[in-house]
Amino acid sequence: MTTEPLFRADPYLQEATAHVLAHTAEGGIVMDASVFYPTGGGQPGDSGWLVWDGGRLPVATTVKGEGGAIVLVPAAPMQMSPVGAEVRQVLDWSRRHRHMRVHTALHLLSVVIPLPVTGGQIGADRGRLDFDMPDPPADTAALEAALNALIERDLKVTETWITDAELEANPGLVKTMSVRPPAGQGRVRLVRIGEGAGQVDLQPCGGTHVARTGEIGHVTIDKVEKKGRMNRRVSITLAE
Repeated sequence: MTTEPLFRADPYLQEATAHVLAHTAEGGIVMDASVFYPTGGGQPGDSGWLVWDGGRLPVATTVKGEGGAIVLVPAAPMQMSPVGAEVRQVLDWSRRHRHMRVHTALHLLSVVIPLPVTGGQIGADRGRLDFDMPDPPADTAALEAALNALIERDLKVTETWITDAELEANPGLVKTMSVRPPAGQGRVRLVRIGEGAGQVDLQPCGGTHVARTGEIGHVTIDKVEKKGRMNRRVSITLAE
């Protein structure tokens, strides 16, 4: 079973109809197409609702299944839409859009702190990146100012695709030390921030992002924490 990832073509799609392919043994629902993003790459799975003739089911989260399936996890044991039924998917858009804002902000954080990334996590209000950073930054306020300056440039965020071989030939595109982009599928998605001479970032990513950095709004760098001998965690928060 393979689910078409509708969020890939349009991360701003908030509702869509699809058909139920199967119910999983764990109580999940597999659709033939999904507006819901599944947990991955540090970004949480989407939540929302499924609505069909005679029923409504809250979706708590979304995860990856086997063979390209995307599994919607109900918030509670309730009547599920029957296999074969046409269902309207309604995304919790406010939560998703905040994930998108945080995710793009973290890409920009990796620009103002040009060090290898050892981990990361995205939330609806805040996010963090872990860096291979032996010494603390000399001026956190200056980093925050540089990050917000990039956001305020309202740079365009786009995607492009390269082959596995092209990625292998350009290892510098990969900023993460602990997680490698998925290979073996023939191509890899790159997220670009800025255009032409104004490009500031280009890296492999499977998550959802805002269309322009101006959508992020002002962010603050909350703290820098030491995490191990060489690692430091930098946390950011959306101002609103």
